[in-house]
Amino acid sequence: MGRPELPIGTYGKIRTEKFGRGRYRARARFRDQDGKTRDVQATAATGPGAVRVLKAKLRDRNTPTTSDDVTSDIRISGLAALWIEEITAERRLAPQTIHRYHSSLRTTILPALGNLHLHEATVGRLDRFLRSIATDHPSAARTAKVVLGQMLALAVRHDAIRTNPIRDTARLPKPRRTPATLTEQHLHAVRTAIDTWQQPTTNTPGPRHTSDLADTVELMLATGARIGEILALRWEDLQLDATRANLTIRGTLVYTKHEGLFRQDRTKTDAGYRTIALPPFAVGTLLARKVLTSNDNPTDAIFPSRRGTWLSPNNLRRQWRQARAHTGLDWVTRHTFRATVATLIDQQRDTKSAAAQLGHASQQTTHTYYLAKPVLAPDLSTILQQLGPNHADQPPHHDHHRQPRSDSPE
Repeated sequence: MGRPELPIGTYGKIRTEKFGRGRYRARARFRDQDGKTRDVQATAATGPGAVRVLKAKLRDRNTPTTSDDVTSDIRISGLAALWIEEITAERRLAPQTIHRYHSSLRTTILPALGNLHLHEATVGRLDRFLRSIATDHPSAARTAKVVLGQMLALAVRHDAIRTNPIRDTARLPKPRRTPATLTEQHLHAVRTAIDTWQQPTTNTPGPRHTSDLADTVELMLATGARIGEILALRWEDLQLDATRANLTIRGTLVYTKHEGLFRQDRTKTDAGYRTIALPPFAVGTLLARKVLTSNDNPTDAIFPSRRGTWLSPNNLRRQWRQARAHTGLDWVTRHTFRATVATLIDQQRDTKSAAAQLGHASQQTTHTYYLAKPVLAPDLSTILQQLGPNHADQPPHHDHHRQPRSDSPE
């Protein structure tokens, strides 16, 4: 039986020999990444010196020479750079998602873990890191866990580690909050706050407030659409003269560090591409806006900025913060408008219709995050009456349709 084959990336016994005057050679068999075993040697003035030089050559030989390879000694910061490069080249993820992952790396992961070597990213160390973040910032911890999981999956594919340690970290706490919705009184307060904020005052510097905030809120209430979808609407996306006026959500506004704010010609998800029938109050808002909007609008945007570019969602959020200040409406956000729409449709139609209106692929998403209602349990009050204090005095309830259980004692 021949000698056993070396595992890839390892070497056999080191042999030393003297040759010439004051020169020593160290040699060893090394199995390269291509599976071939080759003889590697090094020389020095002494035998131990030749061994040290040879070991250094073997170590360097085992280290990948291409920049896109990963070993267990790579630092987490280096792995992060390679992973970002990969997902950017794939173009599988939306630019705003990659931007969010960049932010998580920059602000959360790399400051704490960036200098660790890959083999030092143990389950325990990662678990403690994620739990420390989740204490005050549960959402940031969940994003960091997703990012680390995908980064370490890259390392697994490169055989740098055997398993992904993120998989064995504990589940992060996920606080459940009942979605807040607006009552008729709340809607009146919201419109009053915006109207008051829009009124010109002699003491306020800068240009006069436009109707952008008021009109976008009306459209969010009329459609349940996301703020980025509303601001990405163009006049060509409207059918105001149809039998049933409608608009089609075809894209959304996104922001990336390299490209800035731009209109993405696709929705957040496939389910987001939808046509929505408009109620009369929204049609009135759009017709009034059409009269006031300049024809010199290169983007064809319904909500252009003062410079004719796409209006930033951050500007609308800032305006709403200003309008609701000192009004007791601090709890009202853009998600509150979507939750109000979803809850109303669910109450008067069904969850499936609410999910379609909001552009959700799953009804579970709508139910979990946007419906302000409890799960409706079946009416079992007649059965539970048997546990009441006066049950013995009441006639027994017979269910003629129920079959006896096969494991019931006779």
